[in-house]
Amino acid sequence: MRSEEELESSWKLVYLWYNPMKNELQNIISGKSQVRYGDVIQKISRYLERSKRAGIEIESSKQIKSEEATLIREYCDLNNFWDTKIDIKAFISSGAEQKVYLHDEYQVFKLNDGIYYETWTDYLNNLLLNNFFFPDTAYQLVGFYEIDNILYAVVEQEFIKSDEATELENVKNFMDNNGFINKKNNDYFNPELGIILEDLHDENVLTFEKNLYFIDTVFYLTPEFYE
Repeated sequence: MRSEEELESSWKLVYLWYNPMKNELQNIISGKSQVRYGDVIQKISRYLERSKRAGIEIESSKQIKSEEATLIREYCDLNNFWDTKIDIKAFISSGAEQKVYLHDEYQVFKLNDGIYYETWTDYLNNLLLNNFFFPDTAYQLVGFYEIDNILYAVVEQEFIKSDEATELENVKNFMDNNGFINKKNNDYFNPELGIILEDLHDENVLTFEKNLYFIDTVFYLTPEFYE
């Protein structure tokens, strides 16, 4: 008969081999499972995967991203997916990675050039992960936009109002309760899922009626995610 320690170790191995949430996320990233507003995002991800030119030796993530940008422009031409709804006069704010425009009193448009990501595929994965973990602030990819030869993804998101300043300790407790360990500053890591979530400062996480709303997420997948 096996000891309690051996049984506990055995159950841990089974859990690591079959983690339901991790399997579900893997299926969402691969397009086998659905998530809110995920259909178009998954469709473009599959287009990038199928269309990457065979026989080209790609040496860096910069080359990959450039190649993907060409494919996204091609996809937009073929599928009429260029966004023409942006009202430049409705500009609200901008940060390191995106420009924000008011759509109406309930929605905003965000133009993101994917600067935080090595590839456009990584950015699309971020959208899918956000929509899984935070459906209340899900991104709807509505098209792409180009300004001065810079390609932007255009996402629509609910306009969240805050009624008090966000306490970062509340964010830390929330993340800890959901398996994300604070690594440094406002960056977190979930070792069981192999997912990094960064930049959760008080402008990217708003508080309304004591609830936290994650409006600007920066998710990354690590090699452990695919194990």
